[in-house]
Amino acid sequence: MTANAGAIVAGLAGVALLGTGAAWLMLRKRPTPEEIERERRQMLVQSGRIVDGMLLDVCEVDVADGRKLTMLMFSYRIGGVDYECSQDITLMRDIVDTSQVRAGFPCSVRYQPGNPQNSIVVAEQWTGMRMGLPLMKPYDDPEPLDMSHLRPGRN
Repeated sequence: MTANAGAIVAGLAGVALLGTGAAWLMLRKRPTPEEIERERRQMLVQSGRIVDGMLLDVCEVDVADGRKLTMLMFSYRIGGVDYECSQDITLMRDIVDTSQVRAGFPCSVRYQPGNPQNSIVVAEQWTGMRMGLPLMKPYDDPEPLDMSHLRPGRN
């Protein structure tokens, strides 16, 4: 085999390798938007930090393809910066009862350190939703405060 024939064989092998790579890129199964969103939620459940937040609203949004998305809107504060975000909960109807979402109710928010706007309130394995406002224990009969030192001459 001459040097010229070896170069031709190497060139053909390179072209075949490039063709195989291009075919793989064109024919491979790409993740759907739902799969990408599920992986994002899973990443935040596994490595996200938790902060207190507040539920703002649940609304339905019409999409160009005719579907309706159910969006959960919430807010939270990290390092003095306020964030208002939304999360698509359309496929999590069995986890979130939208009729129970009340504006102003507290929730827990998982966010990505270094990218705090990447956040969620609900995932398949975790929820930051709370069943209601915390109940304070009633204080039956408090002892009166001794304020005589504040009002000299009065007992």
